[in-house]
Amino acid sequence: MAAEKFENVTVVCKANVYFEGKVVSHTILLAGGVRKSIGLIYPGSYTFNTGAAETMEIVAGACRARIADQSDWIAYEAGSAFRVAANSSFEIAVDSGIAEYVCSFG
Repeated sequence: MAAEKFENVTVVCKANVYFEGKVVSHTILLAGGVRKSIGLIYPGSYTFNTGAAETMEIVAGACRARIADQSDWIAYEAGSAFRVAANSSFEIAVDSGIAEYVCSFG
């Protein structure tokens, strides 16, 4: 489960805005160079490509995700997570409300 809060971090003020503002995140840098992003996903379906491996932890709301080359969508609720390999892609969909997430890289 994702941390409830992060202490002693650097926050990049410029937001990462995708899909005309329907997905918005901020990068946070932790000690030792660990990079994460925290954000919101509004209703819709979106496709993301990965450079590094990513773990998406859903901290509030719900979504569905389909990892590259998989045929089935899997539902994720607050407290659950999914992992995507480096140099891959995934689709994520929010049917209603807002999904809040923490993305860990590597």
